[in-house]
Parts: sequence; structure tokens; C-alpha cells
Amino acid sequence: MKYITHWTVAFITLFLLVFLRMQDNGLVETARLKSFDYLQSTDSITQSQGIVVVEIDEAAIEDNGQWPWSRDKIADLIWKLREQGAGIIILPILFAEEDRAGQDMALAQALVENGVIIAQVGTTQTNKNSVPRGVAKIGDPLPWLFEWPGMLGPTELLGLNADGVGVINIAPEIDGVVRRVPLIMRVGEETYPAMAIEMIRVAVGDPSYQIKAGEAGVIAVRVPGYDTIYTDQHARIWLRWNKKFPTISMTDDLSVVAGKTVVVGLTAEGLASTIASPSGTQYAHTPIAVSLATIINGENIQRTDLANFYELLYLIVIGLMLVVASRFVHYYYVAGTIIVLAIGTVYGAVFAYSKYLLLFDFSWPVITIMIVGLHAVFNRFVREFQLKQQIRKQFEKYLDPRQVAILVKHPEKLKLGGDRKEMSFLFMDIVGFTPISEYYKNNDDPEGLVNVINDYLNRMSKIVLANGGTIDKYMGDCIMAFWNAPLDCDNHAEMAVKTAIECAEETDKIKAEFKERGLPDINIGSGVNTGTCIVGNMGSEMRLDYSVIGDAVNLAARLEAATRNYKDENGKVTPTLYSSYTMKQLTDIKSIEVDKIKVKGKEELITIYKPA
Repeated sequence: MKYITHWTVAFITLFLLVFLRMQDNGLVETARLKSFDYLQSTDSITQSQGIVVVEIDEAAIEDNGQWPWSRDKIADLIWKLREQGAGIIILPILFAEEDRAGQDMALAQALVENGVIIAQVGTTQTNKNSVPRGVAKIGDPLPWLFEWPGMLGPTELLGLNADGVGVINIAPEIDGVVRRVPLIMRVGEETYPAMAIEMIRVAVGDPSYQIKAGEAGVIAVRVPGYDTIYTDQHARIWLRWNKKFPTISMTDDLSVVAGKTVVVGLTAEGLASTIASPSGTQYAHTPIAVSLATIINGENIQRTDLANFYELLYLIVIGLMLVVASRFVHYYYVAGTIIVLAIGTVYGAVFAYSKYLLLFDFSWPVITIMIVGLHAVFNRFVREFQLKQQIRKQFEKYLDPRQVAILVKHPEKLKLGGDRKEMSFLFMDIVGFTPISEYYKNNDDPEGLVNVINDYLNRMSKIVLANGGTIDKYMGDCIMAFWNAPLDCDNHAEMAVKTAIECAEETDKIKAEFKERGLPDINIGSGVNTGTCIVGNMGSEMRLDYSVIGDAVNLAARLEAATRNYKDENGKVTPTLYSSYTMKQLTDIKSIEVDKIKVKGKEELITIYKPA
């Protein structure tokens, strides 16, 4: 389990999201379709100029009686529309049986003289009165077309006299919403055009249409004499639902239909059927009008064959970028990147649609950005929080709180390994510790000795920290401290010697307290040196200590030990000794030369000083 890190979990999360996208299941498909709905919602609503909807509404039912009407009344409507100069009339009503009132001939005469397209419907039953249309096939489109077991068409009389017969079936998406309509459908080897294609064919005056297919499915549908209509692999086109159509009742003034294609729709309450669209509930005839407008206006929405590949590649790239960011970038920046990527992804898709009518799915990339990105933010936050806690735990007892706060804010200063720096070092020890130890031993009070040592270390440590020093370690009654790391200190030599002087002064106070309590005398010896060393986290990734190594450190320890050799006229140990390397960097502290000594590990003599 030690190999299961935040890093690997982020990769696993990304892999699962990519896998789900490649599977393209119902969840992915639904999300994609909703993203397309959003793209279409950015369209501005426009008024159709070439199509009018004439409704058979409540007023029409009140004037003409109960539905279904005898077919002479339908014929009357057609004649009225033609008298007002209507163009092609689309009548999406199925006349599968002979009229009970015997008025089929009246309707047939209206059809043959007025350029009307009537309906047929794909069914789950085998039907024989359908009206197929001639087709030229380039490639083999049949395996890719929507197939029905049967096609229920108009009666033979009406089918022969109508200028066109179009299929009115729609193909709702997985969520029941109509976004695409098939232009061509099939029953066995026969193909049947939808209303929109029949309208184009009738308008052009050609007896047939063409279907082009490739290895990946249908490519396009074309009526000779008209522009090629590019489709998806199943011969479907995307409906652009931003069109509003002039809509009137058949009982209104019909002069508005002059020169317009007319779609007759049943809207009377209790009779009208509806469908779900991206823009809300619509009457069943509306997709016919929308598909016509989409084709006529040349607003054929496209989703390229490579769209899936581009989307998947983009998903992988941004996912990997966020995973890597979670490793190396502060979580603030990762959070900002999430927002920028999410907004940019949506904006890019909107731009491609508004500029080129291209559909790109932004849903799964955005979902990936949010899931992987938030995971990355969380991972980075946890990593940084853990690191900050580690820093606090490691340094809060050895550094001034202000220095700890800086390290927490800039943890990069604490890398494994170290930096070569010039620093100043302080070793401080109790001189003559044995009498104190013996006193508490003779009084059988080991706890008292511990309390004395802890009090001494606490008071000395406060002085070190107050002067910006870093306490490296405690060794019994000895304190090791250094300056100029982990935070820079320009006057590190000055601060180290100043600390030694203040500690000596504090020791004098402790001596007075000891004297009042009848305790043995106490003195300290401090050695200070300045030089270059290696500082940083030393150890392993499992256990680190922030420390220093180098010859300059050892010299400071030697100077602390040498304080026992120098006493004043009263026999008091010299509390502070420092090297010439330190003395050269002092500005405010005056020095007195004490001696030239040779220390272990050094060939040359070292000049040592004490504060004046």
C-alpha cells in the first residue's frame, strides 16, 4: 500500500474517466447531448421567412366539427391555401384508410393540382401500401439507415396523386429529446425519404434522390439540382432549434402564406401530439418545419468524424497536465488552472459552433477538469498541509515563531540535501557541572537536577531564538545553535556573539538565584566561529534533521571547550571566546585578543578573542 500515493490515485482517476469516455456509455452520451443543447441555447432566435405553420386548432375544430374530418374539408383547406399563393404544402397527416364519407376523390383532385406532400409512417408491422421513392446509391448505405419492419402509407388513390409522400417518423435521443431527424429510412431493401427531402425533391422537380455512403456510414444525401446535404453516419441531420415560424389558425386570414412553404399542424387540445426538444415541448409537426428551415437556410450543423478523437486527446492532455500540476504547482495555481481550463473549454466549443456550426462535446472534458482538477487541488493541499505540519513540528522548538512562519510559507527552503553557506555557530555549555550534579545526587534529588537543567536550557534558548538563531540540538547541558539558515541573516556573526554575551548576563542572574537557594556556583562557556558549511535536511526521506556539517562547526565546539583555560584575576572562566573569522565581521561589538591557539584538526594557529 505504500506505493498507493496521491500521485497514483490521480492517475487512476484520470484513467477511469478516459476509460468511461472511450466506452461512450449512456452517461457519456447524455452528458454530450446536454452540452450540444447548451451550444444551441447560445443561438439568437430568428424568424423564418420562407415557412408558415397553419394550425388546425380549437377554432378550426369548432368551425368544421369533430376530428377526423371528411377529406373534402382537408381538400377545401388546400384550395384556400393555393388561392392565397402558397407554395409547397406539407400535410403531415396519415390517410391510411379510405374516407368513411367517401370524399377521397375530392382530396385526390386537390392533391394532384396543388403540389402537396402527405405522410407515411414507419411501423413495427409489415405494411404493403407504402410509397417508395427512386434512389441512386453511391456505396452501400442500407446497413446504416434506420430500419422499420413496415411502412404504413396513404391509400393508393391519394399516394398516386400527391406530389410527394414523406416519412414523418422522428428519432429521439437516449434521453427522449429530439435533436436529429433521419432524412432517409428503410424497409428491407427499399428506402423512404423524410418530409424535408421530399419537399426539396418536389421543389426541384426531380423524380429521385441520391445517397452517398462510405465504410463508416452515410456521408451525404442529395437531390439532383440542389446542394449536397451532409449527414451523420445514419443519414441524420441536426436540427437548429433557433427558428420561429409565423403561425396562424386555418380560420385566420391566410394571405400570409403567399409564396411560402406551408406546414399544416394539428394543435387542437386533446388531439395534438408533442415531442421533447432542447428548447422545450414542441408540437409533432415542428421538427418538419425546423428540418426544412435548416436545409433551406444552409445551416447544416456538423459533427466531424474526428470529433471523438480530438475530444479524447484533449481530455487526456488536460488530465495529465492537471495531474502533473498536482505534483509540482501550488494548489492555488491548480485551482486557477481548473477555472481557466473549464471556461476555455466551454468557450472554445461555443466559438466553434457559433462560427462554423461545428459540435464539440465540452461536457466530459469539463467533468474531467473538475474531477481530476479538484482531486489535484486536494492532493496538493494535503501534501502542502502535511509538509507545513512537518516543518512546524521540526522547527517550532528550535526557531523563533516568526522564522517558523516564514518557513511554512516557503517550504522549498527545506529540500533534502543541503546548501553551502557562510554561517556563524555557537556552542554553549555549563562550566563546572559536576558540583551541581553531585549536590543533587547527595540530596537524592535527581528530579531537582533535571528541573535545573531544563530551566537553564529554556532561558538560554529564549535568548537564542530572540536573536534569530536556529537551535540545532541539545546535548545534555550543551546547546548548539547557528545563524544565517534556514533564513538569511546578514549580520549572523554579530548576532551569534551578541547571543553569547546575553546568555552570560542571564547566567549571572541564575548564579544569584542559586546563591539564594544555597546551590553550587554556575558558569557557562560559549564558543563562536564563522565559516562555510553545508546546511539542510540531513538523513533519509523517512527521518530528516535540519542541521549543519563542516569544519567551521567543529572549531566552534573547540573554542567552547577552550573557555576553561582562560580565567580572570578572580578565577572566573571567560564566558565567551570567538575566532578571528568571527571578529572580522563584527561592527558594533569591540573585541580583545586573548591568545593564539592550535586546536585539534588545525595546523595553523587560531587567534581567539573575547568581548571587550
